[in-house]
Amino acid sequence: MEDITLSINGRNITCPPGTSILDAAEQHGIEIPKLCYHSDLKPFGACRLCLVEDEKTGRIMASCVTPAAHDMRVLTELPRINKHRRNIVRLMIAEHPESCIFCSKGNRCQLRQIAAKLGIGETNLYPMPNYKPLEQANPFIIRDLSKCILCGKCIRADHELVVVGAIDYNLRGFKSRPATLHDLGLEHSDCTFCGTCVSICPTGALSPNNTRYIGTPQRESSSICGFCGVGCSLAMGVVDEQIIEVNPSHLSGTVNGASLCVRGHFAHDFLNAGERLRSPLIRKDGELVSASWDEILEVVARRLLEIKRENGPQNVAFLGSSKCTNEENYLFQKIARVVLETNNVDNGGYLSGQSLLNLIDEKTDGRYRIQPLGRLEKEDAIFIIGADPNHSVPVLSYYLKRAAKNGIPLIVADPRRTELVDFSSLWLRVFPGSDLELINALAMLLYQKKAYASDFIIQFTEGFDLYRRGLSSLDIDRISRVTSIDVGTIEEAAELLHGKKIAFVVGHGILQQRHGRESLEAIINLSLMTGSLGHEGAGLYILARENNQLGARDMGAVPYGLPGGQFLSNDLARKQWERTWQVKISPDEGLNMVRMIEEAEKGNLKALYIMGENPLRSLPQPERVRSALEKLDFVVRWGIPNTTVLWKG
Repeated sequence: MEDITLSINGRNITCPPGTSILDAAEQHGIEIPKLCYHSDLKPFGACRLCLVEDEKTGRIMASCVTPAAHDMRVLTELPRINKHRRNIVRLMIAEHPESCIFCSKGNRCQLRQIAAKLGIGETNLYPMPNYKPLEQANPFIIRDLSKCILCGKCIRADHELVVVGAIDYNLRGFKSRPATLHDLGLEHSDCTFCGTCVSICPTGALSPNNTRYIGTPQRESSSICGFCGVGCSLAMGVVDEQIIEVNPSHLSGTVNGASLCVRGHFAHDFLNAGERLRSPLIRKDGELVSASWDEILEVVARRLLEIKRENGPQNVAFLGSSKCTNEENYLFQKIARVVLETNNVDNGGYLSGQSLLNLIDEKTDGRYRIQPLGRLEKEDAIFIIGADPNHSVPVLSYYLKRAAKNGIPLIVADPRRTELVDFSSLWLRVFPGSDLELINALAMLLYQKKAYASDFIIQFTEGFDLYRRGLSSLDIDRISRVTSIDVGTIEEAAELLHGKKIAFVVGHGILQQRHGRESLEAIINLSLMTGSLGHEGAGLYILARENNQLGARDMGAVPYGLPGGQFLSNDLARKQWERTWQVKISPDEGLNMVRMIEEAEKGNLKALYIMGENPLRSLPQPERVRSALEKLDFVVRWGIPNTTVLWKG
């Protein structure tokens, strides 16, 4: 369809069909006041501040809910429009408490900003106090609904973005307010305390329960949330070098948009913990004492080189981190391979299904490891297996719930009743450990229905005849007994997937199970058979357990690989890095995380440099791990922002 051409304030602009007047204006730098509008929410038209006039008809209309039309001539700043806006704001302020000085929104209050732009100080109206109780029983959110302007943003964010439905409008007239079912406190509702309503509220009606600071931050810094692998974009408010609040960033096109989860929004207080070390520590005479950075660096470099010289490079190991940045992991493994000449490098992702993530790269040549989450809302069908996104990656669960709400078939295969079951088209309560049989049964039924992509299979796959013969030998009744799912339910699932390109959401329930490799191979085979892996938006969505698990692997912090996701066994790639680093690299695989502990137990490993990991917590049998570490001659533990050196001898 052709773009629409219209005039706004005498300026000719174009926009796609279906664009609202407000969006068209903002896309071309024309500002129109608004309070109830947000780009991530459906237009609502509640506040009426975005009024504009149609020059041809003289009609005044809310620009956020009025679509732009061809040859329309719109005016946004006429005296009578501004008169309406001023009266609307005056009425809002007349009902608003005079608490701006100590309001948590401070100078960021959108009502206050618009009032200032319209030149409104005194309203010259009788005050209309709107007394409502202050709610702060929960540990995260304070609700002061006397400041609520009924814009509906919090309700719409709850229903449209997070898809929980914990709050909605209650009562009418002056008593109208956003409330939970039976008007209970948030802590007694379905609220997940994601904080989306707080960050999206234009006034101080909703604010974080912050006991350290009230008001506007001195500055904001952009960052990335490190609690899971989604990579939500954050805006961190800072006062006197202390982080006092966290919100979704104000950038467009981020993976999380206007939403976060409870951890991303409220769990960054550890950054201000007074117990964090501010200087390096070194062990002397059995005690950890403060030391200068110069002393620490000299000791670490000297002892590591001494151990390498006396015992050989294979007696030194480096344990990187699936929680540290790409830059840190790259430099860390470079020290190991270039300076210490060892491939004994690994990271904490070893315990979280790292080998199965490699399997995807092997099977797909690394092409389908990253999928934009926005595509989930446009899928033909979604199949969730071994994953509970509501708890592990909540922002992903928002996408899945929105997709289900839009009518996309959602199948959940899980022995537990997760929150997503309530949104699913079908729940396959699979017996633990029998996921492989379930996937193969679905593949068999879809093949029998001829629901396979012949052209895709011929062009991009091999061995399909062998795969087909394997499917034909399956016994659906036996699979029903093994999976504890009746045949009719399995057939219903196959019918839901029939003729559709499927998005598979796979969690650590697959990546860390005993037969995880076989199960993941079956999922990949089913994706290939249905042509889903080659279809934009479908395919595989793998939920890595650690926040930078793939990044650490790609930077070479693994015993079998090099930066760029290349393997030590690849002679061409290894020689390329040898030329870059001007060093000889052994093609032999180094020690992984578990073998480092085993070799330390045997006395074969002499030194271990640990970055950003705590093997005493992440590995099983902590006493055994502690005993192994105590046998080492030299241990360096580096964290952020502290370094601890444990040195014997």
